[in-house]
Amino acid sequence: MRLHPIDGGDAAAVRDALPAALDGTRPLALGFDPAPGDVVPDGTAVVIATSGSSGIPKRVVLSAAALRSSAAATAARIGSGQWMLALPAAYIAGVQVLGRSLLAGHEPVLLGGRFTADAFVRATAALRADTHRFTSFVPAQLATLLDAAESRADVRDALTSYRAILVGGQALPPSLRERAEELGAHIVRTYGSSETAGGCVYDGIPLEGVHLAEIDGEVRISGPMLADGYLGDPALTAQVFHTRDDGSRWYRTGDAGTIAPDGRLAITGRIDNVIVSGGINVSLDRVERVVRSIPGLEQAVVVGMRDDRWGEASVIFLATGIGDAEAMFEEARALVAAEIGPHARPAQLEVVPELPTLASGKPDRETLRRMARD
Repeated sequence: MRLHPIDGGDAAAVRDALPAALDGTRPLALGFDPAPGDVVPDGTAVVIATSGSSGIPKRVVLSAAALRSSAAATAARIGSGQWMLALPAAYIAGVQVLGRSLLAGHEPVLLGGRFTADAFVRATAALRADTHRFTSFVPAQLATLLDAAESRADVRDALTSYRAILVGGQALPPSLRERAEELGAHIVRTYGSSETAGGCVYDGIPLEGVHLAEIDGEVRISGPMLADGYLGDPALTAQVFHTRDDGSRWYRTGDAGTIAPDGRLAITGRIDNVIVSGGINVSLDRVERVVRSIPGLEQAVVVGMRDDRWGEASVIFLATGIGDAEAMFEEARALVAAEIGPHARPAQLEVVPELPTLASGKPDRETLRRMARD
């Protein structure tokens, strides 16, 4: 089948094209212009260019059956209703917001433009009052609304009117979730990727039909919502997706994690997001989780850098106007040393006017690594 390019920055265009994609009759190319020779299997719904937050961008092929299975499993877990889109439509989380609403028989509401508290309140007011309301955020968006809700009743009312607010894309700081729950917002922490048609584990528990395994410290996922593979890259497809002797198909996430006896998943970080400091391996994801537990550092980002003495070290990037940077840095070093070890202490803190982000809303770690190198 031939791909049909859609401007992922035009949420209305994606919404209008999605019904045919969900039928598997008109596959969409989101985030890239397909080459004349790019063809996809029958039943393909979308091919999504990943954000590239952890490496070279890939083009993930998702079938209509995978998207529908994911939407059905989400509805079985949290309910069905009308969704409001506050995320870019070119990424899987945005596609799924639109798809879940359409498959439930409701026209999705598009926030549109820059994400602000005012825009969120207006979009929420456009939702129907006679059905359940849902939306999906990245943590930075939730933080923006919680800050505004401290002084604005209309933001508080809008936040608490949703049956569920999915939060994913990156780790959700516990302090941020606690603030939301104290306000009365119904937060669901999600885990997944483009390769799993979006979130497939909610609050640590896999959705119906999803199976988890931990092999050599890596989390692997099986289920009907898995992608078919990567467009034009059979070698990478074979490396990341594999079929067991029993016929089940599994996705290698590249994430380190553990699965408790009750089936609950805990992600500890990316397997490859590790530096070697003084001959000791240090997980930057683990350091970042500790750093983000400190008030004022909830949105901080930790990346690696060269260090003349230790070989490698970590640096904390923070946006200006958050608080007393020097005091927070010393608290971060002390807490990391206490919880992980002195070898893992960040070497410095860099305050920048604004943290760079990808179009998906995730931190642009590659840009921050280049800034650290410079």
